[in-house]
Amino acid sequence: MSPEERDIATKEAAAREAAAPERAPDEPDAAEQSARAEQPASAREPASAEQDAPAEQPAPAEPDYKDKWLRAVAELDNVRKRASREREDYTRFANESVLRDLLPVLDNLDRALAAARTEPAAAVTAGVELIQRELLKVLEKFGLTPFSSVGQPFDPERHEAVARVSRPDLPEMTVAGETGRGYLLNGRVLRPAMVTVAMAADERDPATDA
Repeated sequence: MSPEERDIATKEAAAREAAAPERAPDEPDAAEQSARAEQPASAREPASAEQDAPAEQPAPAEPDYKDKWLRAVAELDNVRKRASREREDYTRFANESVLRDLLPVLDNLDRALAAARTEPAAAVTAGVELIQRELLKVLEKFGLTPFSSVGQPFDPERHEAVARVSRPDLPEMTVAGETGRGYLLNGRVLRPAMVTVAMAADERDPATDA
């Protein structure tokens, strides 16, 4: 090649280099881009794989058993106190309904006493008998009933002997009379009857010997 031709080729090469776009220092060339394209996706995107990993969950807090125990003890104490108050109230007012029903009987008794000062004896007696029936009716409402003893065989579960009397007309150990009526509460003896008991004609009452 002649010197003139070599000079022309040099100028053309310089012109081509000046016309080509300047590549950034860190921009990969064609060979590097081809090599990256051949790598698997997992190798090309490590940051994305780290982002997709599940976040570490915090350990669950341990339950506070001491706090639960203290709350249970406090609640039990409140229940115990409430039950004690209810029991005291029940004991204090258990007879409220009985006493309320007895008040009209007391009112009638007051009227009978007032009438006894001015009315004849027969009218007062009738009024007292009416009050007695009214009182027994109230007591029966609450399970209290009297029982008859006269003429019945003596029963130590239902009778309390206060004297022995000579009654030839009655079998021995038969109730001859009552000095106090006996009462049952819902079928159970609340108070035994105070009775006199018949004895044989040849026996003597030890009480009369004193």
